[in-house]
Amino acid sequence: MLFTKALRRDLANLAGVVFATLFTVMVTTTLIRMLGRAAGGKVDTASLVPLIAFSAINALPILLVLTLYISVLLAITRAYRDSEMVVWFASGRSLVDWVRPVLGFATPFVVLIALVAFFAGPWANRQTAEYRSRFEQREDVSQVAAGQFRESASSSRVFFVEAISDDQRSVRNVFVTQQQAGRLTLVVAAGGSIEGDETGERFLVLDKGRRYDGDAAAAAFRLMEFERYGLRLEPKAVAVRDESSKAKSTLRLLTDRSRRDLGELLWRIGLPVSAVVLALLAIPLSSFNPRAGRSVNLIVALLIYVTYSNLLSLSQAWVSQGRADFTVAVWITHAVLLAIAGWLFWRRLRLPRRRWSLRRRAA
Repeated sequence: MLFTKALRRDLANLAGVVFATLFTVMVTTTLIRMLGRAAGGKVDTASLVPLIAFSAINALPILLVLTLYISVLLAITRAYRDSEMVVWFASGRSLVDWVRPVLGFATPFVVLIALVAFFAGPWANRQTAEYRSRFEQREDVSQVAAGQFRESASSSRVFFVEAISDDQRSVRNVFVTQQQAGRLTLVVAAGGSIEGDETGERFLVLDKGRRYDGDAAAAAFRLMEFERYGLRLEPKAVAVRDESSKAKSTLRLLTDRSRRDLGELLWRIGLPVSAVVLALLAIPLSSFNPRAGRSVNLIVALLIYVTYSNLLSLSQAWVSQGRADFTVAVWITHAVLLAIAGWLFWRRLRLPRRRWSLRRRAA
């Protein structure tokens, strides 16, 4: 049908523009946040691109839900604004006839959202956790950023280097301060390199420098010059952590079924379901009233989405805390939104019949 083809074309064009805009905003904000963390020494600069990619995979389901919702809303709003809906209603069709083409357009989105939420998202979370864990377990000098002060794993040393080689093996213009049992040690050297011995221990070997030993309170120091001086590097202690529910596979969530796992499972199920619910809800919300202004329905649609998203997050939190039953929370929020969508459909379908009956009475 002509109207259906035009709707699908408009939906596809709008979806491309909306997704490109949302994706660009998401990548930009993620890049800014990651650069800030890298500048603070919390993220390895060499891992920025993979971490941004994993964040993009994680955010993809929400971006696709928003893309579908906004595209349907804008496409049908334009049809009202350009009086195409008048021709549609005059030809004997109703608003319900838009459901089938909209759901047909939404099906690929729902499938992709489900695949990312159930499989790709947990994998991206696991990769992100591995990158961060690897960075946290690096040696003292490996965590040093050029031109910045960094503490050692035991917080007893502070390193400062002016420059680091590309292979992270050599440093230049080194300053090290160490405090033990009330004694302060300062080491200054022109350069150094990381070396290992037969026992597996690793040392920062400094060349052509000076060492100052003494009591900082008494301001009395002893000077010693050296050609080569070795500092044992402290390996970072591996912290034992519980695996996050976000990083667990969907099969493990179904197997473990702890409260946190059920909360995460509720969120993953809610993503593709919310895409269908919002696509249906956008149809009656797109009704355009010239007297009310063009932006009223868009503002209402935005408020409904924010409320819906917050309710899903609240349901997840309640299930994780044991304050709500999973079997009820998994469907109650979607059922409420579907009921609102059904009421809006009934109201939009009732208005044309009411106007028609008023015209007959007036005649």
